[in-house]
Amino acid sequence: MKPKLSLLDQALVSRIIEEACQLLLKPGIKVQNAEARKLLADVGAQVDEENMVVRIPEQIVHKALETVPHEFKLYDYEGNPKVQYGGDAVHFDPGSSGISVLLPDTLEHKTAESEDLIRVLKVAESLPQYDAQSTAVVCHDVPKDLHDLYRLYLVMLYSKKPIVTGAFSNTTVHHMLDMLAIFSGGRDALRTKPRAVFDVCPSPPLIWSNFGAGQLIVLARAGVPAEIVSMPLAGAASPVTLLGSVTQHAAECLSGIVIHQLAHAGSPIVWGGAPAIFDMRKGGTPFGAIETAMIDSSYAQVGKHLGLPTHAYLGATEAKVLDTQAGLESGMGVLVGALSGINMISGSGMLDSLLCQSPEKLVTDAEGIAMAKRMIDGMKVQTEMLATGFYEGVNFKGGDFLKQKITMQLFREEQHMPGKVIDRDSMRGWRESGSMDTFARARIRVKEILASYQRPELDPIHEADLRTFVLDLAHQAGLDKLPSLEEIQLV
Repeated sequence: MKPKLSLLDQALVSRIIEEACQLLLKPGIKVQNAEARKLLADVGAQVDEENMVVRIPEQIVHKALETVPHEFKLYDYEGNPKVQYGGDAVHFDPGSSGISVLLPDTLEHKTAESEDLIRVLKVAESLPQYDAQSTAVVCHDVPKDLHDLYRLYLVMLYSKKPIVTGAFSNTTVHHMLDMLAIFSGGRDALRTKPRAVFDVCPSPPLIWSNFGAGQLIVLARAGVPAEIVSMPLAGAASPVTLLGSVTQHAAECLSGIVIHQLAHAGSPIVWGGAPAIFDMRKGGTPFGAIETAMIDSSYAQVGKHLGLPTHAYLGATEAKVLDTQAGLESGMGVLVGALSGINMISGSGMLDSLLCQSPEKLVTDAEGIAMAKRMIDGMKVQTEMLATGFYEGVNFKGGDFLKQKITMQLFREEQHMPGKVIDRDSMRGWRESGSMDTFARARIRVKEILASYQRPELDPIHEADLRTFVLDLAHQAGLDKLPSLEEIQLV
């Protein structure tokens, strides 16, 4: 009785997988990491070392798929399972790697710094709709060599939730794993109860860079979940047809899974992505387009057919401010992802094609997420008789059902109650409360969250060890000291 969106029939799913396997043979996959090419060559793949092109036979793909876990969990700071990857479980996290933030007073896009990421973390930590945190923006007040690990550092200080993150180099991924291990109690404990999943991106079309393939190998051997984020761009960096882009996505993911499982069979990996269509008028990548959501839903269906955990980037928009377009595109994306049963849906809070984060949009998107979760909860049979039992004693008056005890017992189970960002008042009530639009109410909600937020209590020894570890890396990057978090004004 729960709704489900399926855009592909079984014959199409099979054709996509079949043609993706054909692409792995012709033209093959460009693999720019020498160790990955050796792993592939050792199991019988044909490797052209001069051009770094690898042709992967279908039997190697099937063998790799046999060892991929169909499900795994992410854990919070205390070691409690909080996120289920696999099946039709649906979770949400804020969009990541934004380079700017929306200033609510001026509506300008400002280059992101530490204080901006902390704001986002506080808001996401306080909203139950977000099952995980993300390293949401890049902090430009630290050296570039620290960008990836420093934002993870802030997440670990300001949140207890699971984390969706990613490294920017084959060096810093080791540092980030060591950081997580400090709080987990060591690398073995981190493998047993991973708190984070790392996004790893192939380059369209059909390329695994030295960086991307290297990340797959490191994460597989560490036993920390990898999330393949394939990014076909329909009409530019992938076929113009939606099905053609889904097929390219499948080829990139399948080849990544092979590399990953050859490095360490049985390590967890996710069939994910951040595709888009290519806007032929503006040359942009509209993540709020319905066709982008259709690609996401379709590739997730392919991943589910293979029994794999799934991820997608949905809930974003090309709008530059929190306006009607932002709500329209974000809400439709969130609903498509939820109805598709995608395990982790990233993108909330994002404006301007994933370039800009906004805490105000984050609280607004949370309301859309709550609606989507109510939708996928489906129609419930709450009473023995669907309706006839309600009519005993009814006198054909409009308010009769308000008097019934069962109404008070069941209305909260049947209806989602939105928060303060959503207006359901009368015109008179709306005017009396200030005639505010959604953005104005979202600004107030963000201020309330920031005012009431309290940083989580962490093990002081582990926290000190983490600070020392990151400070040492900062010194190596030429930074005398880290930004003073105590001096940052956040309210």
